[in-house]
Amino acid sequence: MQFGIFTIGDITTDPTNGTTPTEHQRIKDTVRIAKHAEQAGFDVFATGQHHNPPFVAPGNPPTLLAFLAAQTEKLILSTATTLITTMDPVRLAEDYSYLQHLADGRVDLTMGRGNTGPVYPWFGKDIRQGIPLAVENYHLLYRLWHEENIDWQGSFRTPLQDFTLTPQPLDGVAPFVWHGSIRSAEIAEQAAYYGDGFFHNNIFWNKEHIIQMVQLYRQRYEYYGHGQAHQAYVSLGGQAFMAKNSQDAVKQFRPYFDNAPVYGHGPSLEQFTRMTPLTVGSPQQVIERTLEFRDWVGDYQRQMFLMDHAGLPTDVVLEQLDLLGEEVLPVLRKEFAALKPADVPEAPSHEFLVERARRGEAPVPGGKEGSQAWQDAQERAAQAAASSADAAPSTSTKEN
Repeated sequence: MQFGIFTIGDITTDPTNGTTPTEHQRIKDTVRIAKHAEQAGFDVFATGQHHNPPFVAPGNPPTLLAFLAAQTEKLILSTATTLITTMDPVRLAEDYSYLQHLADGRVDLTMGRGNTGPVYPWFGKDIRQGIPLAVENYHLLYRLWHEENIDWQGSFRTPLQDFTLTPQPLDGVAPFVWHGSIRSAEIAEQAAYYGDGFFHNNIFWNKEHIIQMVQLYRQRYEYYGHGQAHQAYVSLGGQAFMAKNSQDAVKQFRPYFDNAPVYGHGPSLEQFTRMTPLTVGSPQQVIERTLEFRDWVGDYQRQMFLMDHAGLPTDVVLEQLDLLGEEVLPVLRKEFAALKPADVPEAPSHEFLVERARRGEAPVPGGKEGSQAWQDAQERAAQAAASSADAAPSTSTKEN
């Protein structure tokens, strides 16, 4: 099990003292938080992608991640969202291949559509085409990472003729991709189709919805022949705020929750913690709540925590990371490992992907030979051929 933190890069006034960080301070503090996460024992740091206030999560995440690659040794560098809908797939392929080389393979990413509607027209896209954009753009990105010369034509960008990506992915293996969605079944389907991972950033929704989305992904992952349903790659998001005493945690966090740009000015803190994975309390309560996620979705590979939001001072965020690293993560690692069956894979690393490719076991998009998806496709093709033959006009020759 991997544990990580992700940032949405919000600049929010601290409601307890009225201070607001500058953009420069928030950017520098993000670097401090990522480096501290590695020291505290986390496996992953991920950044969101935004193009609008109050967020300074970079519009081009590889800029931040490349900077962090030079200052960390083991931390996997990822994205909480890469806007596959509004970014050019060619540029994404180039940027993340280059980052992969700089970071010696310590890179994966999460594809998503984001939650800011105006970003679509800012980049010349139509929000009503969000799902088709996500599907087509990722199809092109996948091909760019897996084929040397590309001829391609789609609906949303200019065609490519004899295009070769530079640089090619490190060791001939693309970064692992998680497809992130809170609400869209089509994205869970897309993740399963390619044999990629599925990230449900479950910070808003109740557990019934989370369970439904992950189950759909698992079922379709097995349908496409990438493995059994319980072996599919699942990542979850979540939030926590801790103090030694749970009452102190609630008292300290409440003003930040009430004014947070992500979920403030809505349900009360008590309602939100009851209905969603947000946990505010003691380290033991965070342990118990996080272990409960396994009861919802089965064994999964990655747990990400949102920690540096809502105007929390950076020093408080660093203290929270230390609490997680010292009192929570060791227990979670032990408990999750003890419960996980031997045939459930760990989260993919670059080394794992290289070895999988060497063995010829990389997923086949749409289903490898013998999968249920492949069998259904064969049956549809046979039916179509029979229908075509039945519909063809009969001909006869008449001797004169």
